[in-house]
Amino acid sequence: MAAVFALLLAPVAGTAAAADGPSVQLSKSQAGTGGSITVSGSGWRARALLMILVCGQAVPSRGVVGGTNSCANADGRAVTTDSKGRFSKKLPVAEPPVPCPCVVHVATVTGAKAEADAIFQVAGHAVEPLPAEKDGGRLSVLTDTRLDGSGGLLTWFGAPPARTLVFTVGNLGTSAVRNPLFQVGTAHGVFAPQWEDQQWRGTIRPGGKARIELPVELAGGAHGAYTVSLKYGGKVLAEQPWGVGRPWGVTLFWVLVCLVVPAALFRIGMAVVDRVRPRPAGGLRHRGLRLPELALRLPGLKPSTAAHAAPTTSTLPWFTPDADPGAAGGRLSAPHDDSPTSPTTPTREGST
Repeated sequence: MAAVFALLLAPVAGTAAAADGPSVQLSKSQAGTGGSITVSGSGWRARALLMILVCGQAVPSRGVVGGTNSCANADGRAVTTDSKGRFSKKLPVAEPPVPCPCVVHVATVTGAKAEADAIFQVAGHAVEPLPAEKDGGRLSVLTDTRLDGSGGLLTWFGAPPARTLVFTVGNLGTSAVRNPLFQVGTAHGVFAPQWEDQQWRGTIRPGGKARIELPVELAGGAHGAYTVSLKYGGKVLAEQPWGVGRPWGVTLFWVLVCLVVPAALFRIGMAVVDRVRPRPAGGLRHRGLRLPELALRLPGLKPSTAAHAAPTTSTLPWFTPDADPGAAGGRLSAPHDDSPTSPTTPTREGST
Protein backbone atom coordinates (compact mmCIF):
# COMPACT_ATOMS: atom_id res chain seq x y z
CA MET A 1 0.00 0.00 0.00
CA ALA A 2 2.79 2.38 0.85
CA ALA A 3 4.37 1.66 -2.52
CA VAL A 4 1.14 2.63 -4.28
CA PHE A 5 1.02 5.96 -2.44
CA ALA A 6 4.66 6.57 -3.32
CA LEU A 7 3.94 6.04 -6.99
CA LEU A 8 0.93 8.37 -6.85
CA LEU A 9 2.93 11.10 -5.15
CA ALA A 10 5.97 10.75 -7.39
CA PRO A 11 6.35 13.59 -9.92
CA VAL A 12 5.95 12.90 -13.60
CA ALA A 13 9.15 14.69 -14.41
CA GLY A 14 12.49 12.97 -14.23
CA THR A 15 15.10 14.57 -11.96
CA ALA A 16 18.85 14.07 -11.83
CA ALA A 17 21.33 15.91 -9.68
CA ALA A 18 22.97 15.94 -6.34
CA ALA A 19 21.32 17.95 -3.62
CA ASP A 20 23.97 20.62 -3.74
CA GLY A 21 24.70 20.50 -7.50
CA PRO A 22 22.95 21.36 -10.76
CA SER A 23 19.66 19.63 -11.39
CA VAL A 24 17.45 18.91 -14.42
CA GLN A 25 13.65 18.40 -14.45
CA LEU A 26 11.50 17.24 -17.35
CA SER A 27 7.83 17.95 -17.96
CA LYS A 28 7.41 14.41 -19.37
CA SER A 29 9.40 11.25 -18.84
CA GLN A 30 8.37 9.84 -22.24
CA ALA A 31 7.45 11.35 -25.62
CA GLY A 32 7.56 10.41 -29.28
CA THR A 33 9.51 11.92 -32.13
CA GLY A 34 7.96 15.17 -33.32
CA GLY A 35 6.71 16.12 -29.88
CA SER A 36 8.39 18.39 -27.36
CA ILE A 37 9.08 18.59 -23.65
CA THR A 38 9.98 21.40 -21.30
CA VAL A 39 13.37 21.11 -19.64
CA SER A 40 14.03 23.18 -16.54
CA GLY A 41 16.86 23.27 -14.06
CA SER A 42 18.32 24.95 -11.01
CA GLY A 43 21.57 25.07 -9.10
CA TRP A 44 23.61 26.09 -12.14
CA ARG A 45 26.11 28.90 -12.38
CA ALA A 46 24.52 32.31 -12.94
CA ARG A 47 24.49 33.56 -16.56
CA ALA A 48 25.92 30.26 -17.80
CA LEU A 49 25.43 29.06 -21.37
CA LEU A 50 24.04 25.50 -21.43
CA MET A 51 23.43 22.94 -24.17
CA ILE A 52 20.43 20.57 -23.95
CA LEU A 53 20.52 17.28 -25.90
CA VAL A 54 18.67 13.97 -26.13
CA CYS A 55 21.32 11.24 -25.86
CA GLY A 56 21.23 7.46 -26.20
CA GLN A 57 23.23 4.71 -24.48
CA ALA A 58 23.27 6.72 -21.28
CA VAL A 59 22.10 6.61 -17.69
CA PRO A 60 22.66 9.25 -14.98
CA SER A 61 24.95 6.93 -13.01
CA ARG A 62 27.36 6.38 -15.92
CA GLY A 63 26.72 9.46 -18.00
CA VAL A 64 26.74 9.47 -21.79
CA VAL A 65 28.91 6.46 -22.62
CA GLY A 66 29.62 7.40 -26.22
CA GLY A 67 29.98 11.13 -25.63
CA THR A 68 28.10 13.66 -27.71
CA ASN A 69 28.35 11.35 -30.72
CA SER A 70 25.49 9.44 -29.08
CA CYS A 71 23.24 12.52 -29.00
CA ALA A 72 20.78 14.15 -31.40
CA ASN A 73 23.02 17.19 -31.84
CA ALA A 74 21.04 18.73 -34.71
CA ASP A 75 17.95 19.09 -32.51
CA GLY A 76 19.71 20.39 -29.42
CA ARG A 77 18.89 23.71 -27.82
CA ALA A 78 21.01 26.33 -26.06
CA VAL A 79 19.84 28.31 -23.05
CA THR A 80 21.34 30.83 -20.64
CA THR A 81 20.64 30.65 -16.93
CA ASP A 82 19.32 33.64 -15.03
CA SER A 83 20.97 35.44 -12.13
CA LYS A 84 19.88 32.64 -9.75
CA GLY A 85 21.16 29.79 -11.91
CA ARG A 86 17.76 28.63 -13.16
CA PHE A 87 16.44 28.01 -16.66
CA SER A 88 13.46 26.64 -18.60
CA LYS A 89 13.52 25.67 -22.27
CA LYS A 90 11.28 23.74 -24.68
CA LEU A 91 13.15 20.85 -26.36
CA PRO A 92 11.93 18.98 -29.46
CA VAL A 93 12.01 15.21 -29.13
CA ALA A 94 14.34 13.52 -31.62
CA GLU A 95 15.72 10.03 -31.90
CA PRO A 96 19.42 9.78 -31.00
CA PRO A 97 21.76 7.91 -33.37
CA VAL A 98 22.16 5.01 -30.89
CA PRO A 99 19.58 2.91 -29.03
CA CYS A 100 18.15 3.82 -25.64
CA PRO A 101 18.28 3.87 -22.58
CA CYS A 102 18.21 7.63 -23.15
CA VAL A 103 18.64 10.76 -21.08
CA VAL A 104 18.24 14.49 -21.51
CA HIS A 105 21.81 15.69 -21.15
CA VAL A 106 22.51 19.27 -20.00
CA ALA A 107 26.08 20.59 -19.87
CA THR A 108 27.85 23.92 -19.72
CA VAL A 109 29.37 25.26 -22.92
CA THR A 110 31.86 27.72 -21.46
CA GLY A 111 33.52 28.19 -18.11
CA ALA A 112 33.74 25.56 -15.39
CA LYS A 113 32.59 22.11 -16.44
CA ALA A 114 29.19 21.03 -15.08
CA GLU A 115 26.62 18.57 -16.37
CA ALA A 116 23.50 16.69 -15.31
CA ASP A 117 21.29 14.00 -16.85
CA ALA A 118 17.61 13.10 -16.49
CA ILE A 119 16.15 9.75 -17.59
CA PHE A 120 13.96 10.05 -20.67
CA GLN A 121 12.31 7.49 -22.95
CA VAL A 122 11.90 8.19 -26.67
CA ALA A 123 8.71 6.38 -27.63
CA GLY A 124 9.19 3.91 -30.47
CA HIS A 125 13.00 4.07 -30.35
CA ALA A 126 15.03 0.89 -30.01
CA VAL A 127 16.26 -0.11 -26.58
CA GLU A 128 19.40 -2.18 -25.99
CA PRO A 129 21.46 -2.95 -22.90
CA LEU A 130 24.37 -0.66 -22.16
CA PRO A 131 27.82 -1.95 -23.11
CA ALA A 132 29.49 -3.69 -20.24
CA GLU A 133 31.71 -1.50 -18.16
CA LYS A 134 35.30 -2.43 -18.75
CA ASP A 135 37.18 -3.91 -15.86
CA GLY A 136 40.73 -2.87 -15.28
CA GLY A 137 42.43 0.47 -15.02
CA ARG A 138 40.48 3.68 -14.59
CA LEU A 139 42.24 7.03 -14.73
CA SER A 140 41.18 10.13 -12.88
CA VAL A 141 42.75 13.59 -12.71
CA LEU A 142 44.16 14.18 -9.23
CA THR A 143 45.44 17.76 -9.56
CA ASP A 144 44.41 20.90 -11.36
CA THR A 145 45.62 21.21 -14.92
CA ARG A 146 47.90 24.03 -15.99
CA LEU A 147 49.51 25.33 -19.16
CA ASP A 148 53.28 25.75 -19.03
CA GLY A 149 55.27 27.88 -21.44
CA SER A 150 55.12 31.38 -22.85
CA GLY A 151 55.16 33.18 -26.16
CA GLY A 152 58.26 34.54 -27.83
CA LEU A 153 59.26 37.02 -30.50
CA LEU A 154 58.07 34.74 -33.28
CA THR A 155 54.67 34.37 -31.61
CA TRP A 156 54.47 38.17 -31.47
CA PHE A 157 54.85 38.13 -35.26
CA GLY A 158 52.15 35.48 -35.85
CA ALA A 159 53.86 32.14 -35.16
CA PRO A 160 51.56 29.39 -33.75
CA PRO A 161 51.15 29.77 -29.95
CA ALA A 162 52.23 26.61 -28.11
CA ARG A 163 51.92 25.42 -24.51
CA THR A 164 52.30 22.20 -22.52
CA LEU A 165 49.26 20.82 -20.71
CA VAL A 166 50.46 19.45 -17.36
CA PHE A 167 48.36 17.37 -14.95
CA THR A 168 48.59 14.36 -12.65
CA VAL A 169 46.39 11.29 -13.04
CA GLY A 170 45.82 8.34 -10.75
CA ASN A 171 44.81 4.77 -11.58
CA LEU A 172 41.72 3.96 -9.53
CA GLY A 173 41.19 0.58 -11.19
CA THR A 174 42.42 -2.92 -10.50
CA SER A 175 44.81 -3.34 -13.40
CA ALA A 176 47.62 -1.34 -14.94
CA VAL A 177 47.04 1.17 -17.69
CA ARG A 178 49.66 1.06 -20.43
CA ASN A 179 50.21 3.84 -22.96
CA PRO A 180 46.89 5.64 -22.33
CA LEU A 181 45.41 7.53 -25.26
CA PHE A 182 44.19 11.03 -24.36
CA GLN A 183 42.30 13.53 -26.45
CA VAL A 184 43.20 17.22 -26.22
CA GLY A 185 40.69 19.70 -27.58
CA THR A 186 40.99 23.43 -28.19
CA ALA A 187 37.91 25.62 -28.48
CA HIS A 188 37.71 29.33 -29.34
CA GLY A 189 34.92 31.15 -27.51
CA VAL A 190 31.64 29.24 -27.69
CA PHE A 191 32.67 27.00 -30.57
CA ALA A 192 33.00 23.23 -30.16
CA PRO A 193 36.51 21.96 -29.41
CA GLN A 194 38.73 20.48 -32.09
CA TRP A 195 40.03 17.16 -30.70
CA GLU A 196 43.44 15.67 -31.31
CA ASP A 197 44.60 12.23 -30.15
CA GLN A 198 47.79 12.19 -28.08
CA GLN A 199 49.25 9.03 -26.59
CA TRP A 200 51.31 9.08 -23.44
CA ARG A 201 54.04 6.45 -23.29
CA GLY A 202 54.25 4.71 -19.95
CA THR A 203 52.48 2.43 -17.48
CA ILE A 204 50.35 3.49 -14.53
CA ARG A 205 49.92 0.68 -12.00
CA PRO A 206 46.80 0.23 -9.84
CA GLY A 207 46.78 2.84 -7.11
CA GLY A 208 49.65 4.66 -8.73
CA LYS A 209 49.83 8.09 -10.28
CA ALA A 210 51.80 9.78 -13.03
CA ARG A 211 52.56 13.31 -14.17
CA ILE A 212 51.39 13.78 -17.75
CA GLU A 213 52.65 16.46 -20.15
CA LEU A 214 50.91 16.89 -23.50
CA PRO A 215 51.76 19.55 -26.11
CA VAL A 216 49.07 21.99 -27.22
CA GLU A 217 49.42 24.19 -30.30
CA LEU A 218 47.06 26.63 -32.01
CA ALA A 219 46.99 27.92 -35.56
CA GLY A 220 49.27 30.73 -36.64
CA GLY A 221 47.99 34.20 -35.74
CA ALA A 222 45.45 32.82 -33.23
CA HIS A 223 44.39 35.19 -30.46
CA GLY A 224 41.54 35.59 -28.01
CA ALA A 225 39.93 33.39 -25.34
CA TYR A 226 40.54 29.66 -25.80
CA THR A 227 39.65 26.60 -23.72
CA VAL A 228 41.84 23.50 -23.60
CA SER A 229 39.92 20.30 -22.75
CA LEU A 230 41.24 16.88 -21.74
CA LYS A 231 39.27 13.73 -22.56
CA TYR A 232 39.98 10.10 -21.73
CA GLY A 233 37.74 7.11 -22.45
CA GLY A 234 35.05 9.34 -23.98
CA LYS A 235 34.75 11.47 -20.83
CA VAL A 236 36.01 15.01 -20.33
CA LEU A 237 38.36 15.01 -17.35
CA ALA A 238 39.40 18.66 -17.14
CA GLU A 239 39.27 22.05 -18.86
CA GLN A 240 41.78 24.87 -18.75
CA PRO A 241 41.21 28.45 -20.01
CA TRP A 242 43.90 30.02 -22.18
CA GLY A 243 44.02 33.70 -23.04
CA VAL A 244 46.13 34.22 -26.17
CA GLY A 245 47.44 37.72 -26.82
CA ARG A 246 47.13 39.45 -30.16
CA PRO A 247 50.21 39.22 -32.44
CA TRP A 248 50.92 42.95 -32.54
CA GLY A 249 54.03 42.39 -34.63
CA VAL A 250 51.82 41.53 -37.61
CA THR A 251 49.86 44.76 -37.11
CA LEU A 252 53.11 46.74 -36.88
CA PHE A 253 54.38 45.09 -40.06
CA TRP A 254 51.29 46.11 -42.06
CA VAL A 255 51.46 49.65 -40.68
CA LEU A 256 55.06 49.94 -41.85
CA VAL A 257 54.12 48.49 -45.23
CA CYS A 258 51.37 51.09 -45.63
CA LEU A 259 53.85 53.88 -44.83
CA VAL A 260 57.09 52.73 -46.49
CA VAL A 261 55.71 51.39 -49.78
CA PRO A 262 53.91 54.62 -50.80
CA ALA A 263 56.99 56.67 -49.83
CA ALA A 264 59.26 54.41 -51.89
CA LEU A 265 56.92 54.57 -54.89
CA PHE A 266 56.84 58.36 -54.62
CA ARG A 267 60.65 58.56 -54.60
CA ILE A 268 60.92 56.20 -57.56
CA GLY A 269 58.32 58.21 -59.49
CA MET A 270 60.15 61.48 -58.83
CA ALA A 271 63.45 59.94 -59.96
CA VAL A 272 61.84 58.72 -63.20
CA VAL A 273 60.30 62.14 -63.85
CA ASP A 274 63.67 63.79 -63.25
CA ARG A 275 65.34 61.47 -65.76
CA VAL A 276 62.83 61.77 -68.57
CA ARG A 277 62.03 65.49 -68.49
CA PRO A 278 63.70 67.64 -71.28
CA ARG A 279 66.94 69.56 -70.55
CA PRO A 280 67.69 73.24 -71.53
CA ALA A 281 69.68 73.82 -74.75
CA GLY A 282 72.73 75.19 -72.89
CA GLY A 283 72.97 72.11 -70.75
CA LEU A 284 72.11 74.03 -67.59
CA ARG A 285 69.58 72.45 -65.25
CA HIS A 286 68.07 75.77 -64.12
CA ARG A 287 67.60 79.05 -65.96
CA GLY A 288 69.00 81.82 -63.78
CA LEU A 289 69.19 85.60 -64.05
CA ARG A 290 71.27 87.25 -66.73
CA LEU A 291 74.55 88.77 -65.63
CA PRO A 292 73.51 92.40 -66.24
CA GLU A 293 70.28 91.97 -64.33
CA LEU A 294 72.12 90.19 -61.54
CA ALA A 295 74.68 92.98 -61.31
CA LEU A 296 71.97 95.66 -61.11
CA ARG A 297 70.12 93.78 -58.39
CA LEU A 298 73.11 93.15 -56.14
CA PRO A 299 72.71 95.34 -53.06
CA GLY A 300 76.44 95.94 -52.49
CA LEU A 301 77.22 97.02 -56.02
CA LYS A 302 77.27 100.78 -56.81
CA PRO A 303 75.32 102.07 -59.75
CA SER A 304 78.48 103.25 -61.53
CA THR A 305 80.10 99.88 -61.10
CA ALA A 306 76.92 98.21 -62.26
CA ALA A 307 76.87 100.44 -65.28
CA HIS A 308 80.44 99.45 -66.18
CA ALA A 309 79.63 95.81 -65.53
CA ALA A 310 76.64 95.87 -67.85
CA PRO A 311 77.27 96.18 -71.56
CA THR A 312 76.13 99.53 -73.06
CA THR A 313 73.69 98.64 -75.72
CA SER A 314 71.28 101.13 -77.17
CA THR A 315 67.58 100.47 -76.97
CA LEU A 316 66.47 103.58 -78.84
CA PRO A 317 64.66 102.51 -81.99
CA TRP A 318 65.12 105.72 -83.94
CA PHE A 319 68.92 105.50 -84.07
CA THR A 320 70.90 103.26 -86.28
CA PRO A 321 73.92 101.54 -84.81
CA ASP A 322 76.23 104.01 -86.52
CA ALA A 323 74.32 107.08 -85.36
CA ASP A 324 73.82 105.97 -81.79
CA PRO A 325 74.59 108.84 -79.43
CA GLY A 326 76.06 106.39 -76.96
CA ALA A 327 78.88 105.60 -79.41
CA ALA A 328 80.11 109.22 -79.40
CA GLY A 329 82.05 108.90 -76.19
CA GLY A 330 79.12 109.49 -73.90
CA ARG A 331 78.36 113.08 -75.13
CA LEU A 332 74.61 113.58 -74.90
CA SER A 333 74.46 117.45 -75.45
CA ALA A 334 73.14 118.98 -78.63
CA PRO A 335 75.69 119.48 -81.47
CA HIS A 336 77.09 123.00 -82.09
CA ASP A 337 79.39 124.60 -84.64
CA ASP A 338 83.07 124.79 -83.62
CA SER A 339 84.20 126.55 -86.76
CA PRO A 340 86.49 129.68 -86.45
CA THR A 341 83.79 131.93 -87.76
CA SER A 342 81.34 131.01 -85.05
CA PRO A 343 80.42 134.07 -83.03
CA THR A 344 80.36 132.14 -79.81
CA THR A 345 83.89 130.83 -80.20
CA PRO A 346 86.54 133.22 -78.85
CA THR A 347 89.68 133.88 -80.91
CA ARG A 348 93.04 133.69 -79.35
CA GLU A 349 95.17 136.72 -79.44
CA GLY A 350 98.21 136.78 -81.60
CA SER A 351 96.81 134.23 -84.01
CA THR A 352 97.43 134.80 -87.66
